[in-house]
Amino acid sequence: MREIVLDTETTGFEPSEGHRIVEIGAVELFNHMPTGRTYHQYINPERPMPNEAFEVHGLGDEFLRDKPVFAAIGRAFLDFVGEARLVIHNAAFDMKFLNFELGRAGLPRLAPDQALDTLALARQRFPGAPATLDALCRRFGVDNSAREKHGALLDSEILAEVYLELIGGRQPDFGLASSAGARPGSPEGEWRPRPRPVALPPRITEEEAAAHAAFVAKLGDGAIWLKRA
Repeated sequence: MREIVLDTETTGFEPSEGHRIVEIGAVELFNHMPTGRTYHQYINPERPMPNEAFEVHGLGDEFLRDKPVFAAIGRAFLDFVGEARLVIHNAAFDMKFLNFELGRAGLPRLAPDQALDTLALARQRFPGAPATLDALCRRFGVDNSAREKHGALLDSEILAEVYLELIGGRQPDFGLASSAGARPGSPEGEWRPRPRPVALPPRITEEEAAAHAAFVAKLGDGAIWLKRA
């Protein structure tokens, strides 16, 4: 199963008030494992960056001036996302902005049910507890020390770790799904584990091995350790 953990940064809270997206960051997961593929794009919002937004994101007008507008990158963004499930913290906020930008650019909008909201997931799992991304990092021991300012790619990478903890770890199905053994992008069943090129050294001491041999000798010829396949 392919999932995209996604975050956006914006100039404000409401696209209906003229606010725009300034950054998109996304991380690809396949069967709940990071594949290494990411999407990251700064965007010219075509409007001044408010002071309060600059303080949060650290992105100023001069930095964003030569970045592409959303209409120029919208198709590439949709191509990266495809039909994957979108994993977003407070999904309603990001989906509202993404669909506003996509509609403004004349591109297909994202279906609301394509998004999974980790904020709702956290509140369901831990009722009454703080459910911000920082609070969840503290709960699960996820390192967010680099998060001095909000950045879309960094936040999506952190959210990917938090999400995997929320659903029970990196492999919540213990790899029992039929496609879990396949590599992302490869035909199912093509990949197989290979033997170690060098066998691992024994971890028991000579004294432990001698004690075991003495114990087996006392059991007689019927000891299972003496049988060979």
